[in-house]
Amino acid sequence: MDCFYKKYTLHFKQPGGTSRGVLHDKDTYFIFLKDDEKIAIGECNRFAKLSYDDREGYEAKLEEICYRLPSERESVLNDLSEWPSVYFGVETVLKDWNNNGKRIIFPEVISENGFSIPVNGLIWMGTKEVMQQQIITKLHEGFTSIKIKIGAIDFETELSLIKFIRQQFNDTEVEIRLDANGAFSADDVKEKIKRLSEHGISYIEQPIKAGQWELMAAIAENTPIAIALDEELIGINTKAEREKLIRCIQPQILILKHALIGGFQAADEWKKEVERIGGTWVITSALESNIGLNAIAQYTAKGWSDYAQGLGTGKLFTNNFQSPYSVDKNGLHYHTNINWNLSALL
Repeated sequence: MDCFYKKYTLHFKQPGGTSRGVLHDKDTYFIFLKDDEKIAIGECNRFAKLSYDDREGYEAKLEEICYRLPSERESVLNDLSEWPSVYFGVETVLKDWNNNGKRIIFPEVISENGFSIPVNGLIWMGTKEVMQQQIITKLHEGFTSIKIKIGAIDFETELSLIKFIRQQFNDTEVEIRLDANGAFSADDVKEKIKRLSEHGISYIEQPIKAGQWELMAAIAENTPIAIALDEELIGINTKAEREKLIRCIQPQILILKHALIGGFQAADEWKKEVERIGGTWVITSALESNIGLNAIAQYTAKGWSDYAQGLGTGKLFTNNFQSPYSVDKNGLHYHTNINWNLSALL
């Protein structure tokens, strides 16, 4: 058995506006297990300036893992708690290997007709005109859950975009969820949330920057909009730390991104912690290729929350891989009659 890794640069079809600037390209890494009969693949989705393991020594860690993985298998995971994106990649490649290297990660979720998962339509940051055109497109396509990334332009303009949706659809017809990426300050967060609540917002992700647990707890305790934690979960890598964060903040929702929190096992543990206090969760992708998206989608298909999930980034890139997935207003769909084409990677 051979094990090796490869760096791969994904190219955006259109620049993606995020809280960390406009993205034109996105690097990711793949781990391969290979013999004469099969090849298994896992994606280590290191997100620059966001991932806990976006630091010096990343490729050296991958080299070490590739040396150890053929003989040590699952035991390698015990040494990866501080490398969440690598953990996710190793979990995935091992499950793929155990299921004959066919990109089947959780075989129990794939019926004769595949599976479907409800998803939201995502509105990227940009100018008012750019964001409004995205909204028009998603509404025209029939999406009934719209997630808007806010914080890049002034608040009044963003509020006008929300009003634009509400002039056409009420909150029973189209759900609006927001991702603030920590854009609000301690001085204005409560007032802004109050004003947003007047327009039927389902929930808001990370209204203030991560690390302000007491302030976030005060916001979550008396909020007219459900509070979802996203970046707050990054770097919380042990069971004790997870328990402490949930006990302190008492959030209504967690946004679970496998590559940022440490894979399937971490997602399972976060679910248990938030459900213990009566909260819930949404599974969200984080600019993976279709390899990573496939693993996340199959995990999600095991059982999702009452919310539409945040999956479906596969169409963003010019050089993504042909996969069995499609996305439309009804969700993310896995088709058993469509094959993978990984020639660009292999």
